[in-house]
Amino acid sequence: MSRYRVRAVVAALCMFVPVVQSADLIPASDFARKPELLSPRLSPDGKHISIQVDDPDGRSHSLAIYDVDDMTHPVSLIRMPMYEVPAQVVWVNSTRIVVAKGKQYGSVEKPFMTGELLAVDVNGKRQDYLYGSETFGRRSATRSTDRGWGTVDGLPVKTNGHFYMRAVAWDNQNRTLLYDVDAETSARHLMTQFDMSDVDFMVGADGNVLFAWGKDNDFNYVVYHRENNSWAKWGRDQSGVSFSPIRQVSGGTRLWAFYSPAGGPAQLVEQDESGANRKVLAKDDFGSVSTSGLWTAAPEQPFGVRTLTGVPKVTYLDPQLPAAKIHAALSQKFPGYFVHFVDFSEDGGQLLVYISSDRDPGRYFMMDMHTLKAKALFASEPWVDPAKMAERRPIRFKASDGREIEGILTLPKGKTEAGLPMVLLPHGGPHGVSDDWFYDSDAQFLANRGYLVLQVNYRGSSGRGAEFDQAGYLKWGTRVQQDMIDGVKWAIDQTYADPKRICVYGASFGAYSAMMTVARAPGMFRCAIGYAGIYDLKMMYSKGDIRQQKYGRSYLTNVIGRDDADLAANSPTMLADKIDVPVFLVHGEDDQRAPFEQAKAMRAALDKAHRKYEWMSVPGEGHGFYKSENEEAFLTKMETFLKANIGEGDTPAATK
Repeated sequence: MSRYRVRAVVAALCMFVPVVQSADLIPASDFARKPELLSPRLSPDGKHISIQVDDPDGRSHSLAIYDVDDMTHPVSLIRMPMYEVPAQVVWVNSTRIVVAKGKQYGSVEKPFMTGELLAVDVNGKRQDYLYGSETFGRRSATRSTDRGWGTVDGLPVKTNGHFYMRAVAWDNQNRTLLYDVDAETSARHLMTQFDMSDVDFMVGADGNVLFAWGKDNDFNYVVYHRENNSWAKWGRDQSGVSFSPIRQVSGGTRLWAFYSPAGGPAQLVEQDESGANRKVLAKDDFGSVSTSGLWTAAPEQPFGVRTLTGVPKVTYLDPQLPAAKIHAALSQKFPGYFVHFVDFSEDGGQLLVYISSDRDPGRYFMMDMHTLKAKALFASEPWVDPAKMAERRPIRFKASDGREIEGILTLPKGKTEAGLPMVLLPHGGPHGVSDDWFYDSDAQFLANRGYLVLQVNYRGSSGRGAEFDQAGYLKWGTRVQQDMIDGVKWAIDQTYADPKRICVYGASFGAYSAMMTVARAPGMFRCAIGYAGIYDLKMMYSKGDIRQQKYGRSYLTNVIGRDDADLAANSPTMLADKIDVPVFLVHGEDDQRAPFEQAKAMRAALDKAHRKYEWMSVPGEGHGFYKSENEEAFLTKMETFLKANIGEGDTPAATK
């Protein structure tokens, strides 16, 4: 790509440069609002975009199809049933889409797949139910025995109306089936099957299945290779703790994969299908690397990787590739932003781009790769002014046992970086989740109110490999909490935080941690806020939807254990007498993930221990509040609670 063409890219994008403004106190309502346009995907011919559209009530969701040249009105609008979302949208050709349905019962919870698949044309017509628990559609008479859980597992190299469907029947959950499905006719044929629940498959360019991998019934990670029409297990020396094939190198027998030789951070490798001649293309000793958003147009290949820890740093595998040059030019134009290539059209002529940062939730635009002209599409949260948001700064510290831990500091704008009132903000999960550098609404709200915010990627968090994730197993109430306490000590030692003005606030598992850190570190905190929390570990076996999901009970057994004494010793409800600070409990009464009984049990425990607390429960709300007015009411009450206990900005709390 010539220097002139790169300069043309930069010139075409001048419209996206943010205008710097002074910091102001931003209304809580701006932080309570939810994005209404999400997850755009580009059609193979580059003419249409599918977008998830959420109504302001948070309960109603639709899939809208827009013409790229006219984003004023959708070509079609497919409305989903209440609480259901288009959780996965795949263009199988330029006129037909496959949608995997999901459900979402609260703002804190990510959608979970229902296992139902449907197909629809761009114009909203010819809707067909392909798989799931219902029995309607053009082949309903022969599909009444489906009744299972299905998902899209991939596409052929060139779109042709087909997709690969992974399915698990409800009456045989220890077997996973892989089908080639014609989304035009709904006809399908079985490609392979594997006697394990919910494995991932890799299909080669020729349509033959090459790999199957996942966790067995004992929660152990296993990898199998297809050899001579049968499955051969790869040994530990081949797969390590983690091996995830991505795709074949175009025109050859080699493939790209993520590989971890000893459970550490995932590396990007290229190797023979047999596992021989493995070459490490990119790695980071602290965290895993990812190719997400860094692929060329067809024939697809990764042109770079980014780190999953710290500020995302891109390393170009081949800086001379046109896609790499375009990406580098955009990154130079938007310093402080990460540039994510969402989709290319199949001919490479159109590119859907997403840029985001620690202060900007993100915005989308289309780029014509022939003219290098860019067209703005929409911002994720257009009411957010990045110039008024706070810096998010990744940090590292040594835990009390010597292990290096990552954290994120959000520093209130315009404040001196010393002696600040601080809120510890534990993330949910805890496994498969981490806090990253990108925009975080809770952290920005608190920083806008003058608080330093500390988020800690404790053991069990994602982004650093299987060993780090599993280091949090059976240690929810002990080592995991100590990592966060050590992070608070670090912030005090570095003089960022005022040791007399520290509170902890979290949602879901973060709410559990809010209660546990206070109990484990008496005298460190001045208050604790739990939102949609888990407080009684044993109750997780009898109430809540985790136990009902695939792997649910195996997950609970592996991560919290079955010993009643251990569960009690690590449950906030049993430690209420050690919680010696004011508490604010917040919960939706229709929560399916952390049922309302959890909050009521915590309240009862605080009552029994004669502890001071405030209470907010909302009927009709789930795992986090849907309605913006309820979320705004919570943020406003939290702000008042924090002011009363640790003050605001430079002003300490009133002496009690």
